[in-house]
Order: sequence, then structure tokens, then C-alpha cells
Amino acid sequence: MIDGMLAGLVLALAWPALGYLLLGVFLGLWIGAVPGLGGAVGLALMLPFTFGMDPVPAFALLLGMYAVTSTSDSVASIMLGIPGTVASQATILDGYPLAKRGQAARAFGATYAVSAFGGVLGALLLAASLPVVMPVIFAFGVPEFFMLAVLGLTMVGVLSGRSLAKGLVAALLGLLLTTVGYAEATGIPRFYFGVNYLLDGIPLIPIVLGLFGLPELMDLAVKNTSISRVADSEDPGRGLLRGMRDALRYRWLTLRSAVLGTYIGMLPGLGAAIVDWIAYGHAVQSAGDKSRFGRGDIRGVIAPEAANNAHKAGALIPTVAFGIPGSIGTAILLGALVIKGLRPGPDMLTVNLPLTFSMVWAIVVANVVAAALLMFLARHVHKIAFVPGHLIVPGVISVLLMGTWVATNSMGDWWICLGFGVLGYWMKQGGWPRPPLILALVLGGLMENNFQLTTQIYGEYAWLYNRPIVVVIVLLIVATIAFAIRGRKSGHETSEAGEGAKRNPLISFPLSAVLLVAFAVAWGVARGFGEAATAQFPNAILVVALPLTLLVLARDIAAVRADAGGGLGQAWQAAVEKAELLPSARFIGIMLAIVGVTYLAGQLVALPLFVAAYLVVWGGYGWRVACLYAAAVLVVLWAFYGQLMGLLFHPSLLFG
Repeated sequence: MIDGMLAGLVLALAWPALGYLLLGVFLGLWIGAVPGLGGAVGLALMLPFTFGMDPVPAFALLLGMYAVTSTSDSVASIMLGIPGTVASQATILDGYPLAKRGQAARAFGATYAVSAFGGVLGALLLAASLPVVMPVIFAFGVPEFFMLAVLGLTMVGVLSGRSLAKGLVAALLGLLLTTVGYAEATGIPRFYFGVNYLLDGIPLIPIVLGLFGLPELMDLAVKNTSISRVADSEDPGRGLLRGMRDALRYRWLTLRSAVLGTYIGMLPGLGAAIVDWIAYGHAVQSAGDKSRFGRGDIRGVIAPEAANNAHKAGALIPTVAFGIPGSIGTAILLGALVIKGLRPGPDMLTVNLPLTFSMVWAIVVANVVAAALLMFLARHVHKIAFVPGHLIVPGVISVLLMGTWVATNSMGDWWICLGFGVLGYWMKQGGWPRPPLILALVLGGLMENNFQLTTQIYGEYAWLYNRPIVVVIVLLIVATIAFAIRGRKSGHETSEAGEGAKRNPLISFPLSAVLLVAFAVAWGVARGFGEAATAQFPNAILVVALPLTLLVLARDIAAVRADAGGGLGQAWQAAVEKAELLPSARFIGIMLAIVGVTYLAGQLVALPLFVAAYLVVWGGYGWRVACLYAAAVLVVLWAFYGQLMGLLFHPSLLFG
């Protein structure tokens, strides 16, 4: 084993493998920082360039790029409140509030310190676990995978916002949305209402970017403020050092989160989706004072960032040792192994052990180099938090919409993004947590398959009590809910600064009513499905969702009555002003105008035109600034998205 580790280190540091590794790191930093791309997209772009390369340089390039996207994705999460990738969702909850308080440099310092540590520790644990990991992975069957996903959803639902019921309803809504399109078990289309775009399901990227991105950009535009709500009083160097000291101060939390990330990453299909949330939940539940979480607690950044970097190494274990990819990214890496004539399995742990360890060392080196580079760049990136919001909004919207376009290259992506942007704004203003909905969308398809297989193989209920790992997970779910209820009774949930913590019942009440109607309609539609397997999972969701939503609606009605003591009209006016409905409606009108001009003239005209018009009309800037900004956006659209990524722009009515 030691000889294999040393041989792998020599292979990883030999030229040209080291050069390709550094090139992969630079590409990964860029790809991870751009919302909508992420490691899987980067691997798909890089894979053709490795066809003529030797195995070690090829995997150095691919892993150098893939390993660091979970580090650089924190830039968008902290600075904009937009997940750079799925793995950085939990970072938003405390990272973005820190940026609003002018402490972005502190958040970056902690993030990059624990990211490097998590990536290195994950790789070392990978090396130590390779010989003994088979029994651990094979101990998990479909019941365990299903219950682990339920645990992840429960943790997100109860840890986000002031209302446990709203968090769970949001998660159930996300699960129901994953049933749109063809059912995998029967091939029967569900809930698509005659729209062919929905037959393959609702793509995730437009939902994520719309649900999180548009409400935050709307907030910047409407309030005419910078990301930071305080003056730039913190020296970036001191902020980075403070964040690094925070990482050292909470070193045991960092260590536990990295271990969690590595071993949860080994579970095929679940690791990337739930690892940061389980680490975040662990940070909350192990903390003495929980009152700051969701409002800028540095522990809420440290735990998920340590875990999501460590999970990349853990995800390699089932891929290399058993040929079981745990995510889209590792599936592409598995394809690269096959292309190079390598067979995943025992050979990778015996004959090709030096090559396997070269992958481990590539992850170690990539994480260290990426953390060092981002520490240097963070001195400058943190200044974005103090740039006027009107200079940030048009450029980020252009990147956000093109990141959305990556999903299917269809205008349906933009409509989904816009629709979920409205829903995200509504949820934010009404005190509904958004993270449970997103995680449910990530896990829904996997949960349905595992749920159906579990009931078919093990019966309806017996597996809940005769499988030890399932029993442990059930106990963890019960404990999570119990701790959440106790925390809410303690009276800490008073601030409206955190995710899902706002209190505006006149805005929440219509959403509760709409969701109740939607669930009732879905129940009626599901009754018409011919195959029992087609309706099984939707019915299981709706049986829980309908009474929970009715409970939320009843609470909202009671809160509306309490707030309307001085008259409903006066209370409504106050709710509208608090939610800033009118200026937000104007912003949605601008987004609709972008879509309309795109149909007419295409993205290469619509987006630069929007940038210029926004800066002049809404931002009050001169035409010189507007034209230079619009020209820069046009160059990025044409060069990066059009030429480098090879995306097809929407055919316009005027120009084809």
C-alpha cells in the first residue's frame, strides 16, 4: 500500500501530468464560479481533449478541474446568494448574510481554509478506506438509500425558517415536481398537461437559478443598494485572517464535517445532494447557541464547505472500486476510465494501484493550489460586495439566464427560471424556506425508484424495523424533528434576517391557498393514472402534503386575523410595502421584456440591449458606461457561451 502511494505521488507530480493538473485547476475555478455550469459540465467539455492523452495526465486534467469546483462555487453563494453548484446550497444560508454585513472576506477565509483541509483529508481517507470499504457500501440497500434521502430532506426542512410545517410542505412540493414527465417504472407521462417540454421532467438548473438568483437580484435592484448593507470598514487581509482563525477555532467541527463528507460521498447517487445539508444540520445541532444560524454564523459556512470538498474524494471510491458512479460527474469519470482501457474493480486496487493513488494525489494538490489562489483573489473579489447594486444586476442576470440556457437550450428553460423566480420571491417574502424545495428536486427521482423497489422487495412496512441501518436513520429523523421543535420553543426565532424567517402572513396566506389547491388538483389527476406504480409515489407525497398544507393555511388565517385588527385594507397596504410588491412587479416586467425581445431578435441582441437600457433607465448611468458594459456582455456571450461552450442561441424571428 505504501509503495503504491509513493508511486502514485511520483506519477501525479511528474511532467506533463503536473502541468495538466494546474491547467485543470484554473479551468475548474472559472467553471465552478459561473452559476449554472459546475463540475459535470466542465468534465463533459474537457473529456474530448483527453482522448489522445496518457491516463495519468488525462485524469490529472479532469480531476484537477472537477475537484476544485466545490471550492470556487462558494463565490456566487457568498457574494450573490446564488448556488454556484448544487453542492453549495447550504453555504448560502450564512455566507450571503455575512456578505451583507460586510464580512465577505471573513467568509472566504474560512471557506478556502476548510475547503483545502476537507479536500486533503477526504483524499487521505479515500486512500485509507480503499481496501476495507466494500462491506460498508454493500451494507446499504435501496431501503437505506431511501431513508437517508428522507433524513436529508428532514434536516433541511426543519432547519430552514421559523416554521417546521412550511419547510416540510416546501420539500413535499419539490418531491411532487419531480414526478412531472415520464414515470421511469411504467413510461406513462404524469402532470405534464399537454406541454411536451415537460415530458422529460423539469430541469433542475433553471429552478435553482430562478428560485435563489432572481429574488436576490430583484432585492438589489429594488433597494438600490450594494450587496453589503454596511460601509467597507474591514481590511480584506484582516478579514481573510479572521476567517482562517475561525476555521482553526472550530477545527473539530471542520474535522467532523470532512469525515461526514467523505463517507457520505461514498454512497452512490446521494452524496453530492445531501452532504452539505447533513454537515450543516450537524453544525446546528451540535452548537450550544443556535440563534445566529441563518443570519451570518461562520459555522454555517465552515461545515458545508469542509464536507462538500471532502465528498469529491469519497465519490471516487464506488466509481473506481466497483464501477458504480455516484453522480453525473463521476459517471463521466467512469466513462474516461473505460475509454482509457481501464476496468473499474479489483484491478484498480491491485495492478493499477499507482494510477488510483495518482488520482488521490491529484485531488490533494488541486485543493491546496485552488485554496491558495482563491485566498489571493479573495482580497479583490470581496470588493464586489460594496459595488453599487445597479452595476451588478444586469451582468449577473445575463450570466444567470445563459446558465439557465445550458439545461436544454430551450426557451422553456427561461420560462421555468422566471416562474420559479416569482415563486422564490413569494416564498422569501412570505417566510417559506426555499432550500427544502431544491433538495427535494435533486433527490426526488432517486427516492421514487428506491421507494418502489423497497416496497416490492421488502414489503410495505417490515423494512422499517427489521433492517438495523434503517432503524438508526429513523431514530436520527425523529431526533432531528424533536431538536427542531425544542429549538423553536426556546424562543430564539425572532429575527427576520434568515432564510424563511420573515413574517408577513398576508403574503404567505395566498401561497398556502395556491399550494393547497395545487395539491388537491394533483390528487385528482393522480387518481386517473392507470398503473398503480405510476401513482404510488405521488399519492404517498400527497397523503402527507394535503393535511400539512391545510395546517399551514389555518395558521396563516389566524395570523392574518391577528394582524388585521386595525382593518384589512391597512394591513394589506403595510404587507405590500414590506414586501415591496410594486417595484418587484416592475422588475418582473423587465424580465418578461427580455424574453419577448429574445423571441424577436435572439439573445445576442436582447441581453446587451437589456444591459444598456437597465443602466440608463433604472440605474441612471450615462450612455458611455451603458454601451461599454453592453459590449462586454456581448463579447462574453459570443466568445464563452457561443464559441467555447458551443451553445446554440435561440433562433430569432428577425435574424434566424
